[in-house]
Amino acid sequence: MKRAFAVLFIILAVITHGSAQSYLKTDIGIKTSIEDTDYEIQFFSPSIVRVLKSPEKSCFTKESLSVIKRPQKTDIDVRLDGKDLILESDELLVTLNMNNGTVSFETSTGQPLLSEKEASAEFTKFNDAGNETYSVSQSFALEKDEAIYGLGILQNGKMVQRDIEVHMVQNNTQDFVPFFQSNKGYGLFWDNYSPTTFSDNKEQTSFSSEVGDGIDYYFMYGKNADGVVAQMRKLTGQVPMFPLWTYGYWQSRERYKSQDETVGVVRKYRELGVPLDGIIQDWRYWGNNYLWNAMEFLNEEFYDPQKMVNDVHNMNAHMIISIWNSFGPHTKPYRELDSINALFDFKTWPESGSFKWPPNPDYPSGVRVYDAYNPAARDIYWKYLNKGIFSLGMDGWWIDSSEPDHFDPKPSDFDNQTYLGSFRKVRNAYPLMTVGGVYKHQRKVTSDKRVFILTRSVFAGQQRYGANTWSGDVVASWDALRKQISGGLNLSLCGVPHYNSDIGGFFLWDYQNPLQNADYRELYARWIQFGAFCPMMRSHGADAPREIYQFGKKGEPIYDAIEKYINLRYSLLPYIYSTSWDVSKNQSSMMRALVMDFPNDKKALNIDDQYMFGKSILVCPVTERMYNENGQADFSMVEERELYLPAGTRWIDFWTGEMLEGGQIITRETPLDIMPLYVKAGSIIPIGPDVQYAEEKPWDNLEIRIYEGADGEFTLYEDENDNYNYEQGVYSTIRFSWDDSRKTLTISDRKGSFPGMPAERKFNVIVKPDKTDKVNAEKYDKTIIYKGKRVNVKL
Repeated sequence: MKRAFAVLFIILAVITHGSAQSYLKTDIGIKTSIEDTDYEIQFFSPSIVRVLKSPEKSCFTKESLSVIKRPQKTDIDVRLDGKDLILESDELLVTLNMNNGTVSFETSTGQPLLSEKEASAEFTKFNDAGNETYSVSQSFALEKDEAIYGLGILQNGKMVQRDIEVHMVQNNTQDFVPFFQSNKGYGLFWDNYSPTTFSDNKEQTSFSSEVGDGIDYYFMYGKNADGVVAQMRKLTGQVPMFPLWTYGYWQSRERYKSQDETVGVVRKYRELGVPLDGIIQDWRYWGNNYLWNAMEFLNEEFYDPQKMVNDVHNMNAHMIISIWNSFGPHTKPYRELDSINALFDFKTWPESGSFKWPPNPDYPSGVRVYDAYNPAARDIYWKYLNKGIFSLGMDGWWIDSSEPDHFDPKPSDFDNQTYLGSFRKVRNAYPLMTVGGVYKHQRKVTSDKRVFILTRSVFAGQQRYGANTWSGDVVASWDALRKQISGGLNLSLCGVPHYNSDIGGFFLWDYQNPLQNADYRELYARWIQFGAFCPMMRSHGADAPREIYQFGKKGEPIYDAIEKYINLRYSLLPYIYSTSWDVSKNQSSMMRALVMDFPNDKKALNIDDQYMFGKSILVCPVTERMYNENGQADFSMVEERELYLPAGTRWIDFWTGEMLEGGQIITRETPLDIMPLYVKAGSIIPIGPDVQYAEEKPWDNLEIRIYEGADGEFTLYEDENDNYNYEQGVYSTIRFSWDDSRKTLTISDRKGSFPGMPAERKFNVIVKPDKTDKVNAEKYDKTIIYKGKRVNVKL
């Protein structure tokens, strides 16, 4: 009886062209062997298929670090058609050529999607730190003009990732996710964590990994880019909500050297009346390098850390703090981790115990990276973090060097043994493990404070851990600014929606006296404009402070441009927070490559310097210098930038109200304080009150902007802003619908409720473009008193 239950599959044999073709049918797919290779095809859903290949009798099994979905029993038809073994679900046709082992994928209607290259699965024996295993490779055949996106954050400035070769080993400024999606509506996740080379050329597209007991990849069909993102999230995890305050403005610097300085920055912003929600404390609050990442305030300049946190909170701001994945030899975490053999032996930052630059090798720091793959090590990590810092009321975490830093790598470094095998075997998943450890532990401690983690590296599945990835310590330049756009968009297309870059760039190596340098000041102003339309708006860097008052005073061009976009960010918080809900609830994305909303517009598919922020606002950052001449600012002429308005809709200039047809290249004037923004016709955008911090005022008196020219809708989302009660349905939504032909706005019945929800509110409705074509017109078309019941308004 036990044997009968275990063998749920059917053994079939068919004679085809004189050779025996056999396979085992299981509840979720098939198993078979072709020549010297074992195959298994598993359906995780009608739209997601896992393909496993291994040298015969190698008994390939693996518990994925990224994938949390389990295969489900799927209604599939399995049949042999000549040499082809066909597996058919409601969404996909998967064909395995029983002669040569090639797997191909089609839609249920027979539209070709992707095929492996014939005889392209490769297994090369490899000795991995004494363990006999394989290096593995698989190649695919893409169509000549097919556009693919993803692979993580690459500093290559490309939107479409064709005709490239990338060696994927996590590092400071590039974050690798072995996943791409196609404009044909499918995605492919190569589930391997070892150093991997992705290559695309005229002959083939391939993944090749140093270590793998077998080939293991997932094919998913989503029909479009949003659908593929949704499938990737179903496979690797959904996105929890961030607190509302994380979407305000964040100030940071390498580094604030005392608690008085840190608190003083917040106080200065409040005195200036410039909105601010967060301050970030960078490194060395623990003292010297031998005390690296002690998770205690041992630096005498931080004389009363509880008072520091309280002072920040008393000014209605939040604070996150730098933590690392390595420890100095004089710290308590180091000693405890060393006692369980959970510290790696390779060179990392800092290299010297001395603060002087360059590092002095005569005084090695002894700092070592911890084994984040080890659950006991993650427990130790959180124990000290919770006791030394979280207990003070710290609001979030800046996990720096989460890739982690690995200097002068030698092959023997990768022989370091982790809890899951060699470091080589699991190298690229390190950020997933360390970020996941902090997230899971904090969730166990409290549900009153949402986890917020800012981190420098990312791997597939990390979106489920409340993490925002920034693009690392990039060197400031106009070219670098442009490259952050495509980097963030490609990360979003991997299913990881929260991204930002160091506004102004981290290193200022190309600028002497940057705060007096007209070129850098202009670059900073343009970068902050881009930052206002990223999931996190955070200014940070070395070599010069970045606070707004470092760039002049009110009434001066740079200062005014910076302040304008900080205020604009806050006015859009109802739109941004509702978009965040759409990301969590409906698997959407906040930064949206144009392929997501305009897949049929071929001119839009490879644009690398424009994107949608949410589903309504087209963002066109300025990425070229315009207003400096020989190092001096020159605003005597108004310059322009060229941009493309995607086809299939009309567009309204956010600043003037001018309506334009899509499908055309236009030239837009770009004075220093204008980044071109266009709103898609049919959009409804809520505008929040003037505030100094995100939660200062309730949303009981909102401006509702209707951008006519098409029908549209928008759902306003609200909750308690910073706890997990929303997971139990404690939130409200209000749906707005616009009928363009009838010029009628419908506000539906409010759904749901939460403590503190306004029972009554004003909606001040204005239709754009209005007769004056001025975005700041004070006269509203209609003011509505809304009490939670359906309202129809003729405009």
